[in-house]
Amino acid sequence: MLVCRHCLLSSTDDPQLVLDDRGWCNYCCSYERSYVLTAKSPVEKNAALTKHVADIKKSGEGKKYDCIMGLSGGIDSSYLAYIVKDLGLRPLIVHFDNGWNSELAVKNIENIIHYTGFDLFTYVVDWEEFKDLQLSYIKASVIDWEIPTDHGFFAVLFKMAAKFNIQYVLTGHNHQTEAIMPKPFRWSKMDVANIKDIHKIFGKIKLKTMPLLGFFQYNWILRFKKIQRINLLELVDYDKARAKKIISEKFNWRDYGGKHYESIFTRFYQGYVLMEKFKVDKRKAHLSNLICSGQLTREQALEELSKPVYDSVQLTEDKEYVVKKLGLTMDEFEGYMAMPPVSHLNYASYETGVYRTHEKVMRFLSPLSKLLRRMIK
Repeated sequence: MLVCRHCLLSSTDDPQLVLDDRGWCNYCCSYERSYVLTAKSPVEKNAALTKHVADIKKSGEGKKYDCIMGLSGGIDSSYLAYIVKDLGLRPLIVHFDNGWNSELAVKNIENIIHYTGFDLFTYVVDWEEFKDLQLSYIKASVIDWEIPTDHGFFAVLFKMAAKFNIQYVLTGHNHQTEAIMPKPFRWSKMDVANIKDIHKIFGKIKLKTMPLLGFFQYNWILRFKKIQRINLLELVDYDKARAKKIISEKFNWRDYGGKHYESIFTRFYQGYVLMEKFKVDKRKAHLSNLICSGQLTREQALEELSKPVYDSVQLTEDKEYVVKKLGLTMDEFEGYMAMPPVSHLNYASYETGVYRTHEKVMRFLSPLSKLLRRMIK
């Protein structure tokens, strides 16, 4: 077994993991190349941030909103709301309600909206549809049960941006806390071919309210609607501990105890399902990222990793709640948990077959789209 000397990852997390002569794994080396050796200086970051803010404000002249951003109630999106308010931007806040919000998440979102005064649009997906899609993933026995939520949130953001002619989509994604994730831990959130095939095989209800953003529609929005995605937290000094302190003081924000634990389903999935069924501890990726960004030492990360993933009482409550809400018996759920893991590639995917032609198509369309935009002007 290969064990990284810098972060917490090993070849049990990714069989393709390799070490350099320092004993650093390929994920740490990739982080170093992409975000440390090529990082912008504070002056360059500030200049880029200033330019983006000016462009966003200019694009919003005469409009109600100059940008749009998602809000889940987690640390990243909550801190992004604080930064956006401080910069004087006028965003439309979008929340994707899939039926799994904890009461604490709802309260945190309410507090943020009250403090900022921003408009909030909550997209509520039909629960029976969404449940059917989640059950499809469970029955398919693939690893990434979070794709319906993550894709839905992303799709709503860009569809709303296109609908309201908002040119800038701001996200809380950042390299400081989210750049490292072993490939075996997840699947592409934008693989609509995978979503549709899994639901076609295992689903029972037609998806009418579930937002889907296909390959060509997404590229149409980016290229012809000229909508840009900006990861604003990349341009500020984003320290997770300091950000948590700020939003706690400003918003009366309360911690969930884990990354993305604002969702009951996510808490159960990451804290129990991944560990038990797929033998994956996602904390190793999250903590490794904080090591690489200099926010934790390896010793501190190991100490954090040694703590229990779940409080035993909370786990019992969450398990009973999730199984019941999904309309399953405990025996049925345990049966799905006992099924061997199946690769996402067992189903249709943008990674295989005819879908691989997408890259060639977009290489052809890229210069064509620029020509068409000039002709339309």
